[in-house]
Amino acid sequence: MPDHARVLVVGAGPVGLTLANELVRHGISVRIVDKAAERTDKSKALVLWSRSLELFDDAGYAEPFLPAGFQCRGAQISNGKEVMARVSFDSVDSRYAYALMIPQSETERILEERLAAHGVRVERSVELTAFADKGTVVEATLRKADGATETLTADWLAGCDGAHSTVRHGLEFAFEGNTLESDWILGDGFISGLEPNDRLHIFWHRDGILAFFPIVGSRWRVVADFGVATGGGRRPDPSLDEVNEVMAHRGSPTLAMTDPVWLASFRINERKVRDYRKGRVFLAGDAAHIHSPAGGQGMNTGMHDAFNLAWKLALVIKGSAKPALLDSYSPERTAVGERVLRNAGRLTEVATLRNPVLQGIRNTVARFATSFPFVQHKMANALTEMDIGYPESPLTVRDGDAGPGPKAGERWPEKLPAGSGGMKFVAAGPADITAALAAKYPQLVVAANAPGTQGRAPASGLRLIRPDGYVGYAGSAQDPLHAEAYLSTLAG
Repeated sequence: MPDHARVLVVGAGPVGLTLANELVRHGISVRIVDKAAERTDKSKALVLWSRSLELFDDAGYAEPFLPAGFQCRGAQISNGKEVMARVSFDSVDSRYAYALMIPQSETERILEERLAAHGVRVERSVELTAFADKGTVVEATLRKADGATETLTADWLAGCDGAHSTVRHGLEFAFEGNTLESDWILGDGFISGLEPNDRLHIFWHRDGILAFFPIVGSRWRVVADFGVATGGGRRPDPSLDEVNEVMAHRGSPTLAMTDPVWLASFRINERKVRDYRKGRVFLAGDAAHIHSPAGGQGMNTGMHDAFNLAWKLALVIKGSAKPALLDSYSPERTAVGERVLRNAGRLTEVATLRNPVLQGIRNTVARFATSFPFVQHKMANALTEMDIGYPESPLTVRDGDAGPGPKAGERWPEKLPAGSGGMKFVAAGPADITAALAAKYPQLVVAANAPGTQGRAPASGLRLIRPDGYVGYAGSAQDPLHAEAYLSTLAG
């Protein structure tokens, strides 16, 4: 292995693998290490939401995930006797209007195989033991399975090494937050008696929540809370009999699990660092933020961290953009992380209410609110992370009347056009203006009459769409000098 890499990625879970794949796609050399001897064989994070699938699609490799997963079309909340609320994903504003239920083991397999096909293998049983930011490079020490050590230099270091991140500890970043004082159990196995099988099933029982997530066929994930934790340690992993007992009590006597693949207990942590970057070192995924599994957004949020960071690093490394572009990573992703943590916490609080009066109010409000299609639509877009944007980002500029269509900071609603490859800004607007911008900044911009541009970016409007599919600049085409000024502040 070379003793110098453009980027050293620490951690080969879904986030690290996504970042490595994106950097390689941009032509950036990487090394990716993981102290585990093998990738996970557990289902763990179980869903790819619509926005994640769009990002993979724009990058050109969403297709391999689809046959490995199962399309979930919505969610329903029941009290065991009747369905109180339903949310359909059919109304989601996406070309992937569903949740792709796919075990994390499969997600990692697909990403690792794609990386290997591009000549990069995950270096397993290799642990980062120390690193130092030298100002122009990062010097890192790796320890291998046989105890041998290697010292290498990298231009940049990305810590994607999970909740117990060595990189985060090395930066001495506080992981602020708390551990919820409640016990939870999960079971992954084959369950009979749940219909329909293309929905998330949530039971709000007086004794606690019971939730089911389809995996494939009759295989499901079940999660239940067991109330306030007792004792100092985590409760023992549940037996199959315990899982079946809680399913029968809170759900229906007809529910039964057989052939469990995985039984475990856990507690919920809600923690986050304040900054995702220090000098030449970045954090992404669980190394930067962990929260309640309510909403299933942990892995997806981490993958979005990786997509956000990859295009910025690539443009800076190639000299196409100024290093200052990287200053936007932490504020953008910190804001998203805070929002996801806050929303997941609220969902958990609502689901685990114990007071009978509050439970009754919750159930009534849920039944009433979800009877309105616009509420269902809003809930579905939030759950699938389609409503994520960067309205307050330092990269977001609104200038004049851009006409109808997405505003600066909002997601571009169409697939990024061929030719951009998710690597450059896309100039959408009058052909002569976009062509001139691309000619002046060829390393940064590609001109395109993107599918769906008509009616969304009319002749009066000019937009610069970032490589991750968000509108960076939106203004009037009558004064393109403002768009040029925007690009000039970024160009290397």
